[in-house]
Order: sequence, then C-alpha cells, then structure tokens
Amino acid sequence: MSALVVGNDGQLPLPWLAEPLARALASQRGHALLVHASDGNGALPFTLTLAQAWLCERAAVGAHAHAPCGRCASCHMISQHLHPDLFVLMPEILRRAHAWPLRDDKVDADDSKRKPSKQVRIDEVRALIDWTTRTSARGRGKVAVLHPADSLNVQAANALLKTLEEPPPGTRLLLCSADPARLLPTLRSRCQVFPLAAPDAAVAAAWLTGQGVAQAGVLLAACSGRPLDVLAWSQAGVNAAAWAALPQAVAHGQGGALAAWPVPLALDALLKLCHDATAVAHGAPPRFFPASAMPAGHPDASALVAWARELARVVRHAEHPWNEGLLAESLIAQAQRALAAAGTMQLSGQVGGQFGGR
Repeated sequence: MSALVVGNDGQLPLPWLAEPLARALASQRGHALLVHASDGNGALPFTLTLAQAWLCERAAVGAHAHAPCGRCASCHMISQHLHPDLFVLMPEILRRAHAWPLRDDKVDADDSKRKPSKQVRIDEVRALIDWTTRTSARGRGKVAVLHPADSLNVQAANALLKTLEEPPPGTRLLLCSADPARLLPTLRSRCQVFPLAAPDAAVAAAWLTGQGVAQAGVLLAACSGRPLDVLAWSQAGVNAAAWAALPQAVAHGQGGALAAWPVPLALDALLKLCHDATAVAHGAPPRFFPASAMPAGHPDASALVAWARELARVVRHAEHPWNEGLLAESLIAQAQRALAAAGTMQLSGQVGGQFGGR
C-alpha cells in the first residue's frame, strides 16, 4: 500500500498530487471542502496531504499555505496518526485497513468476530462534533477529514449539518466522495467542491512500473486510468497477461480463468468484458480490453444485454458468502452461453441467450 501523507523524505505519497495540491491550497476559501475523487486516483492520500499542509509548522502562523514539509513535529505526528488537531473519520472497515482508529475503537475477542461497519454512524459524528469544540492543541487550527462522505448514514449526515455550516473558528472540514450526487443536497450545498481527476497516463504508468507492475498501460485501460486500482489488482494476482487472455478464456468456457480472483473483481471483469463485447457489436472499439484480445466475430447485442442484466443481478449480491470456485465456474458458463447464443442469433435470427440465475 502506498503512503498516505508526506514522510521524512519530503516526497508526496503519489507523484501526480503536486499540481492539484498546489491548486487546492491556492483556491480554497471556505471552511468546508468536498474533494470529488475516486479512491483509485488517490482520494485519501490527497485529502490527508492537504490536511497535513494546513497543519504543517514549517512556516509562521498565518503565512501562505504550502506543501507539507514532512519533517516538522506536526507532520511527524500526522504520519504516526497521532496529531491532536487532526480528526480522521472513516468507516470502521477503512479505519482498520489504514490503521487509523478512533480513540474509542476497541477490538476484543467478541468484537473481532463481527464484520466491521461500512458506514459512519451518528455516535462517531457526535465524537467529531465534540472534538471541534476543543481548543487547538498546537495553534494551527484544526482539520477534520471524512472519507468517504457518502458512508455517512442519514442520521449521521443530518447530525453533521450544523457543524458543517458553521464550525468553531479555526476548524476546517475536508469531505471526500467519488460520487457527490449520493450525498444529501443540504450537505453538498455547504461545501466548496474540488475535483481530483485521473492522473496523466504516462505519469501513472511510470509510477506503476516503479511499483513492479508490468505492462501498466494494459491495466490502466482496464481500470479507467485509476493507478491505485491497478496496484490493488496486481497485488491480488491479476497481471496484464491474465487480463488480455480473459476474453478468449471466457469465450471458450475455461472455468479456471477466474478461479483465483476475488468475487468483486471477477464480477467487475465480466461486466467490462460484456461492455466491450457490446461496443464491438455496434462497431465501436473496446474500452477495457485490447482490441486484439476480443473474440472474433460480430455478436448480437440483444444476447449481450441479457448477459449484462444477469451480471447486474449477481452484483447486487456480491457480499453473499459465495463458494468462490463454484461461482466463478457458474459465471464463466453463463458468459459462454450468452456469447454462443449471440453467435447463433446472428446466423438464425432467432431470439436467444437468456439464462436463469442461480
């Protein structure tokens, strides 16, 4: 996993954050900023580094904000997740993943058996609100980070509104969301929106190569240009050769093609293959797979629509405790039947390609 903030070496956690960080420091005017960004583009490192910049003690109080130095006492405490003037609020599942717990988090024998929450709950927001009322410990103001903001449940979001509209003096709030439309309109309206776009493909590919990812361009296309998603795929065992081989493997019904892939990743791959097959059926180039990797022929789009509907049904139950091997075989079989039915329809003109769920 990449770093989340600037460390002692003074390097940004991701090389493409320099320009948007400078832009955010120069353009931010209000006390609440909503960063519109995908995790795959570095949403959390960007948001935390921006908070680190505001709290950095390299320059005098009141001086123009700059990129964090990584070496002052404030930067060091942030890198250790211990800064008293930084409150990072994430769902429990992300707090565990990033080792950034809340003060009241407890993991005992019984607690470890339950699944960590994917929502930010109202009692956690109340703890944040209480924190905002305290005096800054180091005199640089205070920063609260909420990531992702759309993990706030309705009660938690409503509890935050008053503080978001008028926080105590010296307090800034940084919210992050890949899809701000999912947030309450009353929450969005209180924030200045700052977009963080995908990095330049050449910069992202060079960084991924440095992380040991071969043929990074193939996987960047597969992940819509999001380099951190590519890195996660690589760490899960998905490389460019396996990705390029997948369309032919599916078309030939090779059941082991997805056997080692996590269920969400396997479903995502099949949805992208269905998209590209549909694009090819309409005479457009594929988006996620190399054109040379797509099966030959010109399939009938209606069979692919039926396949897409079935995949969407399974996606809604992706958290079900599936037998991953059996699910992979089932998904491959469904895909092969859909592609085969599409080819038959092209020849005979008969409607086909429907298949039932499990």
